[in-house]
Amino acid sequence: MSDRAPARPPRVVVIGAGIVGCSLADELTARGWTDVTVLEQGPLPAPGGSSSHAPGLVFRTSPSRTLTAFARYTVEKFASLTADGVPCFQQVGGLELATTPERLADLHRRAGYAASWGVRGEIVGADRCRELWPLLDESVVLGGFHTPEDGLARALHASRAQLDRATARGARALDRHTVTGIEREDGRVTAVVTDRGAFPADHVVCAAGFWGPVVGRMAGVDVPLQPLAHQYARTGPLAGLRGATAEATKPILRFQDRDLYFREHGDRLGIGSYAHRPLPVDPFAVPGYDESHARDMDMPSSYPFTPEDWAPSWEECRRLMPALREAEIDSGFNGVFSFTPDGMPVIGESRALRGFWLAEAVWVTHSAGVARAVAEWMVDGRPSLDVHECDLTRFEEAQRSPAYLRERGAQQFAEVYDVIHPLQPMERPRPLRVSPFHARQQQLGAYFLEGGGWERPHWYGANAALAAAEEARLPARDAWSARHWSPIAAAEARATRERVALYDMTPLRRLEVTGPGALDFLDRMTSNNLRKKPGAVTYTLLLDERGGIRSDLTVARLASERFQVGANSPADLDHLLRHASDGVHVRDITSGTCCIGVWGPLARDLVQPLTPDDFSHEAFGYFRARETYVGHVPVTALRLSYVGELGWELYTTADLGLRLWDTLWEAGRGLGVVAAGRSAFNSLRLEKGYRAWGTDMTDEDNPYEAGVGFAVRMAKADFVGRAALERAGEPGRRLTPLLLDDPAAVVLGREPVYVDGSPAGYVTSASYGYTLGRCVAYAWLPASVSTGSGVHVEYFGEKVPATVAEEPLFDPEMTRIRR
Repeated sequence: MSDRAPARPPRVVVIGAGIVGCSLADELTARGWTDVTVLEQGPLPAPGGSSSHAPGLVFRTSPSRTLTAFARYTVEKFASLTADGVPCFQQVGGLELATTPERLADLHRRAGYAASWGVRGEIVGADRCRELWPLLDESVVLGGFHTPEDGLARALHASRAQLDRATARGARALDRHTVTGIEREDGRVTAVVTDRGAFPADHVVCAAGFWGPVVGRMAGVDVPLQPLAHQYARTGPLAGLRGATAEATKPILRFQDRDLYFREHGDRLGIGSYAHRPLPVDPFAVPGYDESHARDMDMPSSYPFTPEDWAPSWEECRRLMPALREAEIDSGFNGVFSFTPDGMPVIGESRALRGFWLAEAVWVTHSAGVARAVAEWMVDGRPSLDVHECDLTRFEEAQRSPAYLRERGAQQFAEVYDVIHPLQPMERPRPLRVSPFHARQQQLGAYFLEGGGWERPHWYGANAALAAAEEARLPARDAWSARHWSPIAAAEARATRERVALYDMTPLRRLEVTGPGALDFLDRMTSNNLRKKPGAVTYTLLLDERGGIRSDLTVARLASERFQVGANSPADLDHLLRHASDGVHVRDITSGTCCIGVWGPLARDLVQPLTPDDFSHEAFGYFRARETYVGHVPVTALRLSYVGELGWELYTTADLGLRLWDTLWEAGRGLGVVAAGRSAFNSLRLEKGYRAWGTDMTDEDNPYEAGVGFAVRMAKADFVGRAALERAGEPGRRLTPLLLDDPAAVVLGREPVYVDGSPAGYVTSASYGYTLGRCVAYAWLPASVSTGSGVHVEYFGEKVPATVAEEPLFDPEMTRIRR
């Protein structure tokens, strides 16, 4: 019999007893972590944060699959809960209105998202909208999107119900405890200090809502959110609702064309508006709970109503609902909510302070889903759902300044109900990050979009003359797919296939991994065999313990102890730094370097005269690396191609980047070189079937499902995820290439795919294949759907026929790359 004492259960302190903190306490204790303390500065059960005034609307449909999954779980969970005999969720349904043709089209697109993500809904006519909401003026309504299982969450009741369950399992909830400090030792959190004593902790979760930045500063951890105030008003009793005995019976209503929403409060209406000017709130200036002045304090998250901001919205309300023309506003307030630069929550564990977790910028809609994901992450090591869109590491350093957070937070507020195109860039602050070639790109008339703060050329106006011939061959585009697109992209794709093009690949993340343990470390962390001689380049995968694809990497072994790693996001750097052992050094070199992709059948003709090294196929094979010179510029050349053509990625330091561009441009003039953008790049990479991590595959997918099993070497020494892959059976679903049957049809991504008339999957990436003369779409579908099968992709309500194709669609023998 062992003398070893049983392991002490982890001590968890959750800061904040709003809907997120209470949900998390419930989820953690349900998983056996019962030593949980929830600290709240205000009084329970209504502590005064955003949850205390939240209107409780839960619309599940979102362009984000992750947010929809969070909301679906919130509905499922809250619908099963009661507090004091009162249900925590009213499934009254949801109705989104269209009063403009653009909005009606967008509702069809949203209905597609709903079908993709498994939410039941339908587009309905104006008469049905009036039937669901008799107060509407049917003459101003064109149609609506009805989701019968959406509804109203009673946030305080749901908080109470979940906290009661958590305390019944052993947790404790302490109100009127103001956090004043976070103690740490050796890079780990050890305790939370309050005005009423300290609480030892192995894990601390900041679920403090818009006070998150205040708590984060105590821990030395950035919490990238901006609180803003949002108007909410209640009418007096309405004749059209007279006699109402239930809190609500009609669907929650969105009038997004005017940034408004409505819900019933018995015989009154509650109305929320995002139509007013942004009203930022400094979280460090919001008063905390003060016991000595408790009776005189207003709710900290509730600011005085500003009638001047409300007036235009009230006129729009009366236009939509004539019954309001005789009504008055009985009460109103400006309630504080949290916004991030991209509108997504911020969750995960900080590497700067191990054991310190964030569950921030979470609205009631997503609260239970986020809590489940964070609890799974803490207890099991990873969430069951892909959450990379919410990972706290996702923002670049340049996106964390207070000025950036204020500006982007305000813009997210303004865009809550806007029709947003998937390629639509943010307007400000731009430009923020530019490559060394930016001035030359501007001279060439680049059309820039933005990603990760980088200005990214999508096509070049200088190539417009080349596009004239392409336009005659290209089908006309609908207004939506024509946004942020130009036929110039077709010309640039053709130039890449027929001559040679320069691509700015600078925004791709580059890491340097060095040290005597670098090879062992990378080989253990990734799926492919990296034990190759210096000069080798390997495509490999970062897997998690369940075999899911955390990221895909391109690893170049430049010397015995020096590797250049092409990665995807700040999360990759964070992950490698967390696991790096002694003797391994990992650093991000992206900002100090740059990259030009030189691709096309004439790429060797362009580069070879500029370098002293032999760039023949025999001397410099595919997936090889070499440090050499191009003209006067020292470069690291990688023989890679993500467009399916001969070529190299040429890397140099940022100070020499402009010289590298000019050298290549001048040498390429006689070869007809063009600058080409991301629009052509995306088309070409889909023709070759090259995956984009985060879009085509995530950690919910294993390599065999995603079609990248070739990057797994089961025969090598142990690596992260290997045991899970050994247990994996035959894939039940696959990432599947589709070709739209109609040469004029285009889809953009996230559309539902129907098999035998029923939704069976969804599109990940899509682009018109200019070489193939058809739109290419990759989709997750059941593995039983075989090559040659006919399916349908729903695009704005229309079922577009498509055929399952065999990949790669272009140059299956790889002859063009290996010239």
